[in-house]
Amino acid sequence: MAYIQARKHAHPPRRTASAAAAFAALAIPAAVHAQQAAAPADAASAPASTQVLPEIKAKSTVETPYKAEAMSSPKFTQPLVDTPQTITVIKKELLREQGATTLSEALRNTPGVTMLMGENGNTSSGDSIFMRGFDTSGSIFVDGIRDLGFISRDVFNIEQVEVVKGPSGADNGRGASSGYVNLSSKVPFAENFNAASLSLGTSSRKRATADLNRPLDIGVPGTAVRLNLMVQDSGVPGRDEVEKKSYGFAPSIAFGLNTPTRAYFYLLHSKQDNLPDGGVPTYGVGNYKLPTTAPAGVPTPTPVDSENFYGSRSDYEKIDIDMFTARVEHDVAPGITLRNTSRYGRSTQDSVLTGVNAVNFVTPADPSTYTVNRSRQRKYQQNEILTNQSNITAELGSGAVKHSVTGGVEFTYEKQSLPTFALPTGVTQDPANLYDPSLGDVFQTPVRNGAYAKGNTLTAAVYAFDTLKVGEQWQFTGGVRWEKYRTEFNSMTLTDGVLVPLALDASGNLLSWKLGALFKPAPNGSVYVSVASSELPPGGANHTLSANANNVNQPNLDPQEGSNIEVGTKWEFLGGKLAIAGAIFRSENKNELVQDPIDTTVYTQVGKRRVQGIELSVVGQLTNELHLSAGLARMDPEIERAAAATQGGLIQWSPELTFTSWLTYKLPFGLTLGGGARYVDNATTTSNVDTSTVTGLTEMPSYWVADALVGYEFSKNFNLQLNVYNLFDKEYLSAVNSGRSRYFPGVPRSALLTANVQF
Repeated sequence: MAYIQARKHAHPPRRTASAAAAFAALAIPAAVHAQQAAAPADAASAPASTQVLPEIKAKSTVETPYKAEAMSSPKFTQPLVDTPQTITVIKKELLREQGATTLSEALRNTPGVTMLMGENGNTSSGDSIFMRGFDTSGSIFVDGIRDLGFISRDVFNIEQVEVVKGPSGADNGRGASSGYVNLSSKVPFAENFNAASLSLGTSSRKRATADLNRPLDIGVPGTAVRLNLMVQDSGVPGRDEVEKKSYGFAPSIAFGLNTPTRAYFYLLHSKQDNLPDGGVPTYGVGNYKLPTTAPAGVPTPTPVDSENFYGSRSDYEKIDIDMFTARVEHDVAPGITLRNTSRYGRSTQDSVLTGVNAVNFVTPADPSTYTVNRSRQRKYQQNEILTNQSNITAELGSGAVKHSVTGGVEFTYEKQSLPTFALPTGVTQDPANLYDPSLGDVFQTPVRNGAYAKGNTLTAAVYAFDTLKVGEQWQFTGGVRWEKYRTEFNSMTLTDGVLVPLALDASGNLLSWKLGALFKPAPNGSVYVSVASSELPPGGANHTLSANANNVNQPNLDPQEGSNIEVGTKWEFLGGKLAIAGAIFRSENKNELVQDPIDTTVYTQVGKRRVQGIELSVVGQLTNELHLSAGLARMDPEIERAAAATQGGLIQWSPELTFTSWLTYKLPFGLTLGGGARYVDNATTTSNVDTSTVTGLTEMPSYWVADALVGYEFSKNFNLQLNVYNLFDKEYLSAVNSGRSRYFPGVPRSALLTANVQF
């Protein structure tokens, strides 16, 4: 809602709107054009060299709660309207209105993103993201630094979530062909600002947050401190027994704000203590097909109650996250800035989870006797990262030809350890009744068996970017990153009661690049074409290597190669308050493994997947009272080269059409009404061309979901907001595991009441 907002902060300069033809497919009602002439022009904002990233106090009077002006990274030297790539920036103001608390919830605001059940769809927790047809779980960053481990991320200390689509190896190095997600942390700024929120909701949801910022007069110019706090104790709507408990604090201090030399030191500590969700059997859901082994006499499958819990109250998930970051910036001369960022981070995830698998037809004619097999898994994973990044940005040239140059070096060390737990030899977990699981069942405890997996990756990289401006209408951009990496992997596996060691390593050089050409037919718009690449070597996603010929992490394999070509246009209207964008794209991923049809022991890297489509977006203010964020993506995801069974098939977890929207309107007497709708098309769960032979759940059904918001502003410093989720109580599947045996049900109709105070 627009009635309580964080203070505005500086962004790169942008030009006021002028009369121009908008992108036809994104036409806005004529009222937009009618208001352009009357829209106030933005004041010139602070130069980029003096920015306090990711935010600074703004000099502009234009309020844009949803619309961001720029990326937080200094590698992006131009405002979003002049950046030749599809980028979605989701600001904290939008997340606060929606009551969104996690990265998964935040990503509902961009189309073309699908969530799976945990890592590779195999576990219950963690941000498992599919974007534009490719797994993006290993391409999540915080302040431009690769994030820790496989965890669920809270957004209480996040200024904005940045979603960069298409291969982007030049930005951050090894990564997915889909792009990446970056979370920009909150840091101090030179104003007094204090805000707090308290939320109570259905399913015993309770959450409190605070954001406190204050300048200090301690004899050091430009000193300020900021503290973000969060505590949560909640159930999960529609899921019996599941609990989410967490707390976090993020203190930070800055010196030299609004001076040529600035320093930031910030810490994040977060802890989760959850009762995790192993999911619900997919039996009878959607187009579910009985297994070929099902006996005669089994009636048409009937879905189970989606609130059923198949785990134990002794299941748990404990996550600890600690990160310390130091960043120093110095303006060497007008237009030239040096930056250095160092970070040490550590995460630990300890969990015991009960999952469900195959159904047993005990008495075929009597479904009440059916049972479902359960797995009992323990995971104890530790991740660490130590990194240092140095960067220089410079504005060069004068007259008709100008350069915006940035370059730097990066050194990063990451490591991961994962001991193996299993049920004792000869011990199995009893199945549960399919339709009536009992918490009174006996649950076995996984124990250490001596096996483990340890991996680490060392990276050294150098990169450079340049935006060449020729006159007022033409811009040419280029970027390149060269990195040298080495991954070492050691494991011990238990085979027939004997521990078998394995030691592997992989090393090499990666070269990623991007190019773009942009034409500005008017000061408030651009038309562009861009191409980009990325590479993902064996072990690049999880520091794990394998000796198996059919594993993508086999160290002798070449890196997978991603490429993207995109043609798009971006426009700003209403004095820069409203942004409209559209692009057509084609992304490819090559060097995928394919089994030889004659010699099945041989695998070659001839596979290729491609996703092509169109993405449209609109974000900002139609009037001072009416705010809008919406996006639509239409994709054609296909496996172009693969084994005969899948060649020509669709890429899993990739719906053809996705749509998201959120709109609020503030009435004159303090009442705000709003809401949004999301649509996700059906998505295949199997890549087989002939799905007639595939059993189980072969497709995630399509769905519409609508949410609503009512808020009232009692004063400029206090308001209440009521969020109602899934307004029409639509039943849908929010995520499915890779084995297609279990799913997470979508949140049923539920409510959250939040009190917001600013002081």
